[in-house]
Amino acid sequence: MSGPMHGGPGGRQPKSFDRPKNTKATLRRLLAFMKPYHLGLSLVVVFAIFSTVFNSLGPMVLGFATNEIQLGFNRMAQGGGIDFAAVLRILALMAALYIISALFSYLQNFLVSGVAQKTIYSLRKTVDQKIRRLPLGYFDRGSIGDVLSRVTNDVDTVATTLQQGINQIVNSVFTLITILVMMLLISPVLTGVALLTLPLTLLASMNVVRLSQKLFKGQADTLGSLNGYVEEMYTGHNVVKVFSQEENTVAAFDRLNEELYRYSWKANFISGIIMPISSFVGNLGYIIVTVLGAVWVIQGKFLVGSIQSFIQYIRHFNNPIVQLANLANMLQSTIAAAERVFDFLDETEETPDPLPQGEIPQAARRGSGSVEFQKVSFGYTPDRILIKNLSLSIRPGETVAIVGPTGAGKTTLVNLILRFYEVSGGRILLDGEDIAGMSRTALRSRIGMVLQDTWLFSGTIRENIRYGRLDATDAEVEEAARSARADKFIRALPQGYDTQLGEDAANISQGQRQLLTIARAILSDPDILILDEATSSVDTRTEVLIQKAMNTLMKGRTSFVIAHRLSTIRDASKILVMRDGDIIETGSHRELMAQGGFYAQLYQSQFKGEAETP
Repeated sequence: MSGPMHGGPGGRQPKSFDRPKNTKATLRRLLAFMKPYHLGLSLVVVFAIFSTVFNSLGPMVLGFATNEIQLGFNRMAQGGGIDFAAVLRILALMAALYIISALFSYLQNFLVSGVAQKTIYSLRKTVDQKIRRLPLGYFDRGSIGDVLSRVTNDVDTVATTLQQGINQIVNSVFTLITILVMMLLISPVLTGVALLTLPLTLLASMNVVRLSQKLFKGQADTLGSLNGYVEEMYTGHNVVKVFSQEENTVAAFDRLNEELYRYSWKANFISGIIMPISSFVGNLGYIIVTVLGAVWVIQGKFLVGSIQSFIQYIRHFNNPIVQLANLANMLQSTIAAAERVFDFLDETEETPDPLPQGEIPQAARRGSGSVEFQKVSFGYTPDRILIKNLSLSIRPGETVAIVGPTGAGKTTLVNLILRFYEVSGGRILLDGEDIAGMSRTALRSRIGMVLQDTWLFSGTIRENIRYGRLDATDAEVEEAARSARADKFIRALPQGYDTQLGEDAANISQGQRQLLTIARAILSDPDILILDEATSSVDTRTEVLIQKAMNTLMKGRTSFVIAHRLSTIRDASKILVMRDGDIIETGSHRELMAQGGFYAQLYQSQFKGEAETP
């Protein structure tokens, strides 16, 4: 990482990107999402054929009208004239052909919109389900902004291409085929001359596409990095201001933005030259055919209308080629974006639950709340084992405090109970049942958690409390708030329980936010309670209020309390002292102080520090 919060003012260094790893595999996977809608796609193809055929007949019919006029002029020398009735019939036929073509084109666009949006809906749903199945470790090591870029920007890029690209590809392909047939019917020789320039167009386009692939991949990845940096700086904007790092932050952003600019303009410029190259080469063929056709008309080998039709066809023939070449620009960006989305979908998921979803309610029974660790080992990576051979037994209703220096493994221990991470060895029992054999939903429905960092969503206070149990009545929500000592301040608000909380719940204080999270936990009525530094970021008066609310919450429940402020856990029935992933001391506050070990040293140094604080 870079920037003021990423290792100094040097910022991120520009990265070197490769082309998409497997374009064909990415396209196959994208087509697999469209497979359920094959009937709609088939109809799109059918309507495209009819639309292009009827549309392509227009120049031929117009040529008949021109030929009729030319023949009419020839008949004037013999006392005849132009058959305007015949000309009008031909023009009426041409109008009918264009109307029918437009109708089929409308039906085609209607179906394409449905297929594209259903496909993207399916892709977004798959991405959303994937997020739910990813382990916590994935989000620990990855940038949230990059994840958001993959599930929003990259998916939107794919959506845009599907909406626009399907029509363009289908129409261009069938237009090419239809026009080629019409040109051959008029003159195989002129058709051969016109096609002489086609290999040049294809060769130039393929070289440009290969060059632009790597650049589009770099553009997509750099955009993810930029989103991650913006998200990080926005989250920590207070810290940035406190340390006056605005200039360094802007400089780091400018470097990333400049990197994105370089990739974007190069990718779009290089892919954009496909169209002028195709047009230039196509115009060469157009000039040759026009001159040759004019000579043949003078020699009497062709009528003017036939050459007119052929020239129109050759102009129309170049348009789909240019469209397909232009579409290569969009496809490169889309393939790069789709590959990033599929890389996300390929991330390693949590270990699947052993029970089908239908059996979860039965498994989510209430219990006494006993917890047992049997020779548990855990490491974030196989070569970094943090907790080694830990055995521990906690009786129902006990309040267990976990203390120790930073990095000792306190939060990791409770995360293992919640199965945020899977143990590397041993097992954890809840009421005698191995939690590895329980569904995560069943397990976590029996555990309540109150963290130091409160999380409230945009909504009413009532909705935020009810998040702990969605089927709770208003009376139960208000009773939980009273138990959490939150009812008084809630009713003092203008709309009471219906007060709308803004982003980050900035319209209430930190202590009030904490009381709401405690009310939420009370409402969920868990067997086991986990309190992780729940009072560390509030003032002393609010801490007393929160402590009373937590005492109500912990009553009759097995509770794990992680605390740095040791004075708050003196009444715990059991204190676990951790260091380097091991429990080095166990006992009550009185017993541990009497031992004069590591806990006693921590307590005395902290008590002395608090006493010396003015």
